[in-house]
Amino acid sequence: MTQLRRKKIYITRELPQEAMRILESRFDVEVWANEIPPPKSLLMEKVGSADGLICLLTDPIDREVIDAAGPQLLSISQVAVGFDNIDVKEATKKGIYVTNTPGVLTETTADFAFTLLMAAARRVAEADRYVKTGKWKVPWGLMMMVGQDVWGKTIGILGTGRIGSAVAERARGFNMKIFYHDIVRNAQLEEKLGAKYVDLDTLLKESDFVTIHVPLTPSTHHLINEKKLRLMKRTACLINTSRGLVVDEKALHKALKEGWIWSAGLDVWEKEPTDPDNPLLKLDNVIAAPHVASASVATRTRMAVMAAENMIAIQEGRVPPNLVNEEVLQVRPSTR
Repeated sequence: MTQLRRKKIYITRELPQEAMRILESRFDVEVWANEIPPPKSLLMEKVGSADGLICLLTDPIDREVIDAAGPQLLSISQVAVGFDNIDVKEATKKGIYVTNTPGVLTETTADFAFTLLMAAARRVAEADRYVKTGKWKVPWGLMMMVGQDVWGKTIGILGTGRIGSAVAERARGFNMKIFYHDIVRNAQLEEKLGAKYVDLDTLLKESDFVTIHVPLTPSTHHLINEKKLRLMKRTACLINTSRGLVVDEKALHKALKEGWIWSAGLDVWEKEPTDPDNPLLKLDNVIAAPHVASASVATRTRMAVMAAENMIAIQEGRVPPNLVNEEVLQVRPSTR
């Protein structure tokens, strides 16, 4: 009897062991064993023979890569919520299922957004450097490292999907007044937490903290620009854990250096990794992180396992639980 061929899955980075065990028990798995993303030319080569691709946000799965895929490529399983690195329209045309990993990173990312908020308000990183570099000479000074209060202040949440709503929950714990702006009203947030829907300009003008949780789309590219930053309070803090390109970094640098706003906490950047010479990194009132908002052991493991489960479902002919492009079912229907 002829043995059935084990399907081939190409993975663009090493995954947590639990996810790897699941995949290796069912497929022939090849992994790019480097922290730096694989070159695009290699991706194009691998999708030519692979049945499935598991990738990260930093992998450019554009039209050129998708066009290089062989007819056997069934699925692109992204280990992330966002998928703006994937040409979903082109994938759909070729009958390739695209999935993501929503939900599992909500609480962890919201925790980190609030961590940045607290650190930016109270100058935590600056204080840390102050002590470690030997600048602390006075036992206690009335105006030494003074920051902004968080308790009872106003938070403006831009985007109230899963993560933005979870940040609102944390804000309520700090007795904060909650403003929000989104393309749709969030009745549940209003009823549960007393959040108030306002237009974007009002949110920027009246909030002590502005935290961004929108996807990157043509309409959100540089949504926070010089004009918008000039609306904010001089004592306000801007937090971004969504996508770097939502904020115009040149305008933000100007705002921070000239004192239009108090500080910023940034986990995402226009270019990642950001250039070590990025002028934002030279400012004491910037808290900088390397896109790690979802980086807890438990969450990253759950993300990888979900990506593996999405892959298995597609390869077995089932509709995956987290299908991004439902239109693909018209092009290549599931078999089960």
